Amino acid sequence: MTINIPKADTKRIVIVGGGFAGVALARKICKADFQVVLIDKNNYHQFQPLFYQVAMAGLEPSAISFPFRKLFQNRKNVFIRVAELLRVDTDKKCIDTSLGDLDYDHLIISTGVSTNYFGNEEIAKNAIPMKSVSDSLYLRNQILTDYEQALITEDYDERQGLIDIVIVGGGPTGVEVAGALAEMKKYILPKDYFELDSNEVDIYLVQGADKLLKGMSEHASNAAEKYLEKLGVQVSLNTRVTNYDGKFVYMKDGTKIRTNKVIWAAGVKGLKINGIHDSYYDKSNRLVVDENCKVKNLENIYAIGDAASMISEEYPWGHPQVAQVALQQGKHLANYFTKGKEKISAFAYKDLGSMATVGRNRAVVDLPRMKFGGRMAWYVWLFVHLFSILGVKNKVFIFLNWIWNYFTYDQSLRLIINPSKKSKEIRKSTETLD
Repeated sequence: MTINIPKADTKRIVIVGGGFAGVALARKICKADFQVVLIDKNNYHQFQPLFYQVAMAGLEPSAISFPFRKLFQNRKNVFIRVAELLRVDTDKKCIDTSLGDLDYDHLIISTGVSTNYFGNEEIAKNAIPMKSVSDSLYLRNQILTDYEQALITEDYDERQGLIDIVIVGGGPTGVEVAGALAEMKKYILPKDYFELDSNEVDIYLVQGADKLLKGMSEHASNAAEKYLEKLGVQVSLNTRVTNYDGKFVYMKDGTKIRTNKVIWAAGVKGLKINGIHDSYYDKSNRLVVDENCKVKNLENIYAIGDAASMISEEYPWGHPQVAQVALQQGKHLANYFTKGKEKISAFAYKDLGSMATVGRNRAVVDLPRMKFGGRMAWYVWLFVHLFSILGVKNKVFIFLNWIWNYFTYDQSLRLIINPSKKSKEIRKSTETLD
């Protein structure tokens, strides 16, 4: 069975993955004389930097998601298909998807990364990742459901398991989640759950390295740790988690923490694709590419964004897995297709800086020529993220939401939305068929 896409006189570019890199490439290449096919398991683009705000009931999922079809509705040479990539046949220049087969002239892999549990199956089974809107909604439901259950739980240890939360990983995601949870404890719990003693709620941030925000400056790391501790977060550095059984988090030093919820933000790894031999990947499962994002020793196959490892003297382990790299590689590859290899320079990443927020009026920003924190850094963080969101409606909604939250210290999105019995049965039957 083949995917129903009409034949065209132009070259067909198939993009697998509609993240920052895939969308940046598609938006630019669709203006040229190509047939573009965008394949993703969802029908929308997700703005990953704000997943944590959905999880903390600060934003609705629709505010950080944008439908692909709306994005390309005026481009008749762009075809969207909701499917999963199953296999690549490099000899026949064809991919096998959950919808059928599809030939390509050029194949671009921009599938991003998955959560890295470092081979621990029990942690993978019990911890909660933060890699999709679905993960964020699940976490939101779990937090609010456990607060409700804690109201009727008399046993102290059992109640601590319901209300205490451990975040593993001190990168931007871990730091931002910890800050948001601390603010929820400070501003929301006393109003919504006045029967609970908010002083009983403990938020732990566990980091295996000797500092937070390892990819940022010493100033940013120290400031983030100071902000979190001021908010009441218990930060543990040089502490490695060895296991989590759903009830206790176990550390390498022998200590353990009672909790029913562990948010895993400790690392990512690439997604290996059937049909592409292991020799084309680096140790992190990222496809090794040349200076123009072409997978080395493979014809007409490219990788961009988090899925790509472009090794150089400056970046011996590949570029950092951040949005700016993905956006710049997507635009570079579009220029490569439209202008030709001879007319463009090799890809050179322009580091525009990095940032992380630790709650209201608290953020850290590392720019190429200056580093700062506090209120001004928070304003910069707000502006950059608001500017990066797709869609005018989403920008306006998020801006108004942030303004309302800033002055009222409150949100009205704390809804527990669980799947119905029928939808659970449908999902179960689907999993059985698979």
